[in-house]
Amino acid sequence: MALRTLKVGAETARMLQLGHPWVIADRYTAAWPASLRPGQLARLQAPDGGLLGTALLEPGARVVARLLDRGLVEPGAGWFSRRLQAAEQLRERFLDLDRTDAFRLVNGEGDGLPGLTVDRYRDWLVVQFYTPAWQPHLRPLLAALEETWRPAGIYLKQRPQQTRNLKQQFGSEEQLVELVTGEAAPEKLTVREHGLRYLVRLNAGLHTGLFLDQRDNRRHFGRWCRDRKVLNLFCFTGAFSVAAVAAGAAGVTSVDASRHYLDWVRDNAELNGQSKQKHELLCGDCRKVLKRLAREKRLFDLVFVDPPSFSTTRKGKFSSRGGTAEIIAALLAVLKPGGLVMACSNHQKMEIADYLKELRRGGLDAGRNLKVIDQRGQGGDFPYPVGFPEGRYLKVVTLVAD
Repeated sequence: MALRTLKVGAETARMLQLGHPWVIADRYTAAWPASLRPGQLARLQAPDGGLLGTALLEPGARVVARLLDRGLVEPGAGWFSRRLQAAEQLRERFLDLDRTDAFRLVNGEGDGLPGLTVDRYRDWLVVQFYTPAWQPHLRPLLAALEETWRPAGIYLKQRPQQTRNLKQQFGSEEQLVELVTGEAAPEKLTVREHGLRYLVRLNAGLHTGLFLDQRDNRRHFGRWCRDRKVLNLFCFTGAFSVAAVAAGAAGVTSVDASRHYLDWVRDNAELNGQSKQKHELLCGDCRKVLKRLAREKRLFDLVFVDPPSFSTTRKGKFSSRGGTAEIIAALLAVLKPGGLVMACSNHQKMEIADYLKELRRGGLDAGRNLKVIDQRGQGGDFPYPVGFPEGRYLKVVTLVAD
């Protein structure tokens, strides 16, 4: 196989040798030929002439290349099948497939397919491209997916690097998703997670309605919930609310700015046979709702908060960098002495040390002393190379407030 040879700088070579699979654009990659196109393969060469491996190219991007293998490879159906089978074998070791049928089958860099993920929702697969470089290799990928897992259908989803202006880029979120093979899933598909049932929509756009990386954290969350009053902020479709009631919570108050998502919470609760009296649904900006709850002197034993990295409502914006402390201070006003907070951030660029500083600042602003009693991340079906810190994006911290 004849591949174009591209040289990288000493620092990039060192990072690749340490296990980081990305080549970040720099003055060395700027000297690469202008004729390169997304999806081409290249042989990466260190300054000393040594082989670094085969890379998938995306000229003009910040991540200009992704290392596929330390040897020379060509991603045909057979190569994809070997990667998929290895990913499947890893998950069979720790997933309870009798009670869970929604999980990540391929997690990009962690499974040797950087910039590409595959999620399973019952009998359907959702493939996500985080780089257009995979598009030319779609046909052998689909052949390998069908041979390995025999899905009822496969959806392809494009993941834009910037999600704040989707309407300007795509017109609507629905245009991000395409059924590329097989039959369409039901508009509302029921999946199982640790025996609980949730509704997902595979063709609804950026999100299916269930964050798979939080699956194990939902079960862990149940440890704190029995007989407690729970507040779920930025509740989305209420998976944590349903998990809390299933674990014996006295009641859950779910808050979100979207009435659509709150209707989804209600449907998920009904799907699991949970009483309406256990679920209070409040629509509004979480910061304003917290102020109202504080005025009403409402108190909770446990608060779960998982804000998006960036969100917009009619009356304001939220950003996890700087906004986390504000939310923590506000929710502490409705938390009982000795109460617990499970706080989450999926902001990839915020390290755990910086996130803890935000939590600390929120506690100081509220005059409460916070202690970390538990720290977690994404589940085992979201593996990442030890030399790839960007892979450990999810931070889940449980605190007790004195």
